[in-house]
Amino acid sequence: MLRSIFSNSYAKVREINDKYKTPGIEMSGGVKFALLALRLYLIALIGLSLYKFITLLK
Repeated sequence: MLRSIFSNSYAKVREINDKYKTPGIEMSGGVKFALLALRLYLIALIGLSLYKFITLLK
């Protein structure tokens, strides 16, 4: 019984992943650049937060 529940759930997840594997919209160069800039900004903020946390522990 438990195995059938997990196998059904796994099949549903695979079906959803297959459906959304490829994006449905096209992004312009500006949008891609903005997303990259936001990603780098987030990484920088996380890095600064970790640095602050480590220096406070010392």
